[in-house]
Amino acid sequence: MDCAEEVLLIRRHLDREPGVAELSFDVVHGKMRVEFDSARTGEQRILKALSGTGLKIEPWQDRAASGVPFLERHGRTLLAALSGGCLAAAMVWQAVTSGDIVGSLLAHEHAGHHEVPGVIVLCLIAIAAGAYFVLPKALASFRRIQPDMNALVVISLAGAIYLNEWLEGATLAFLFALAALLESFSLARARRAVEALMEVTPGEATVVHHDHEHRVPVPQVKVGAMIRVRPGERVPCDGEVVRGGSDINQAMITGEAAPVWKSVGDPVYAGTLNGDGVVEFRATRPGADSTLARMIRIVEGVQHRRGPSEQWVEKFARYYTPAMILLAALVAVIPPLFAGGDWGGWFYQGMVVLLISCPCALVISTPVSVVAALASSARQGVLIKGGAYLEEAARIQAVAFDKTGVLTQGEPRVVRLEPLNGFTAADVLGRLAALESHSGHPLARAIVKYAREQGMSPTQGANRFVALHGRGAEGEIEGQRFWAGSLRLMEEKGIRVESAAKLDGTVMACGTDQQAWALVQLEDPVRPEAPDAVSRLRAAGVDHIVMLTGDNAGAARQIAGAAGVPEVRADLLPADKAAAVEELKSRHGKVAMVGDGVNDAQAMAHANLGVAIGGCQRLDAVMETADVVLMSADLRKLPFLLGHARRALRVIQQNVALALALKAAFLVLAFFGAATLWMAVLADMGATLLVTFNGLRLLRVSDPA
Repeated sequence: MDCAEEVLLIRRHLDREPGVAELSFDVVHGKMRVEFDSARTGEQRILKALSGTGLKIEPWQDRAASGVPFLERHGRTLLAALSGGCLAAAMVWQAVTSGDIVGSLLAHEHAGHHEVPGVIVLCLIAIAAGAYFVLPKALASFRRIQPDMNALVVISLAGAIYLNEWLEGATLAFLFALAALLESFSLARARRAVEALMEVTPGEATVVHHDHEHRVPVPQVKVGAMIRVRPGERVPCDGEVVRGGSDINQAMITGEAAPVWKSVGDPVYAGTLNGDGVVEFRATRPGADSTLARMIRIVEGVQHRRGPSEQWVEKFARYYTPAMILLAALVAVIPPLFAGGDWGGWFYQGMVVLLISCPCALVISTPVSVVAALASSARQGVLIKGGAYLEEAARIQAVAFDKTGVLTQGEPRVVRLEPLNGFTAADVLGRLAALESHSGHPLARAIVKYAREQGMSPTQGANRFVALHGRGAEGEIEGQRFWAGSLRLMEEKGIRVESAAKLDGTVMACGTDQQAWALVQLEDPVRPEAPDAVSRLRAAGVDHIVMLTGDNAGAARQIAGAAGVPEVRADLLPADKAAAVEELKSRHGKVAMVGDGVNDAQAMAHANLGVAIGGCQRLDAVMETADVVLMSADLRKLPFLLGHARRALRVIQQNVALALALKAAFLVLAFFGAATLWMAVLADMGATLLVTFNGLRLLRVSDPA
């Protein structure tokens, strides 16, 4: 696809095809994905349906540049060079023949009636080379009786030849070929921004077998293989450290500039850079399914989730081109009929209107900006899953935070265990550890860790485990139903403990359905960067910031005060959080819910934008559940996200306004008879390049921290 207008052409062909369920396009990569019912249609039938578009269509395959045929890689460049060379030779020949070199080179328009045969031959070659890629698409549009941009160019070339404006037609063909070439170069830059992410992954891994090692291509590394990474080498695939320790730079994944110390049990990610130590790790994912590879697939697939601006531009272009064809016809016919104008001159101006009206700059302006914005944010450790979410982030007016693992560090610790009703700490800890070992909640991990530190091993036989979302968990231990969870869960069971109100911070209870066995007091420090992040959100104009938590009101107010969050809603179940998000939306507009991606899934789904905090232990889970993932656990990435999204939206709006304004200005010139065909192509080429390079500015971002 040379131009995003061709997306509409493909849609028109496949929307009528039975069995086609959904189409999605990646204009920057020239890629289309078709979801279809194999019982009603198939790949060959779809390819046949598309054969009438004039486009070259083939099943997608990822190919290195060296695997693409030379002519396919450089054909457009060679033809543009041939067209330009023949045009230059024709202009020089005409200048020498006429004796007026300056006049022939700079003011040749409408002088085509005196060209010598040699000049005409050179102009024909220039026109054929410049229109090589355009003509098949134009013929296909004529057969469909649906003129598009390519048809406009061919009509204008035919008109120039008909008017004997050979140099004008050759100039038009060359400039259009040059415009398409420059556009493909600029789109290639956006593609390289995404592909650069993958280039950091090494091609081979050092696989260890007992007392020897050997080099293996990364695609052949199997899950479970032992891999050794030496100082200065990059990690070849995702894994878990089993021996050694080292500082590893994870900037490619999380955007964190400072290296992170990795030791036994810690995860490592493909593409990250090892420091001074030697680590050995066990591969947990194949290279093609690494965290980095999944990030790249998400960024490459941004066109699958088009934002409102993209949808509006695409819809606008659908009606814009036919309207401009009608306008061009009126320009060519009305003045000669009613004002006695010259038919040839106004026919020429009608062709100028056709070329000026080309919507390519308008339609390409948005996807290039979106790809650039998403690629640059991914390099900063902020993974946005599509243009729709980018635009939602730009319009956020309120932010809701979960507490545990979001505003706090997510690594709580037990500070006190208070046995009740005659039970001992040993009685309680064995059962608690047995129950909580089945849960991945941060509070559960803290209790298991505390039990281990106290020398207590889990009681055997914790069966029939059930997670009570937002409240706790319960299971069967030694034939008795045992539960652990919030004070709210204890009250639901009809049990009250007066001393619970005297404990500060996060308080849990545990016991059986008959009585409570113990109270557990935990603390989870506020993230050091949380106050700064909240302050930056306020500075960015987000006035409504609230904490939504299932913890008790006392602990919630304590954390909110330390983080600078003004509003707190505590003792909330998951459904209560979702209802609170809906209320915030009705009161304040667009709402972002920031959670850990697992326990807050319901509230995040109800928000306009679900933002998940990543961090080393939860990347796999959160990448599947949220609209936006902060790959590191740095909350300062959130104000960066909103600022970056707003900048991207401004660029998109600038591009649309710029494309329309330039076209409007040259249309006015055409109405007054002052525009030429080559000026029209320059206007279209200039607009396309301006909006493309303006969008590519989004590739440059500063460190959000």
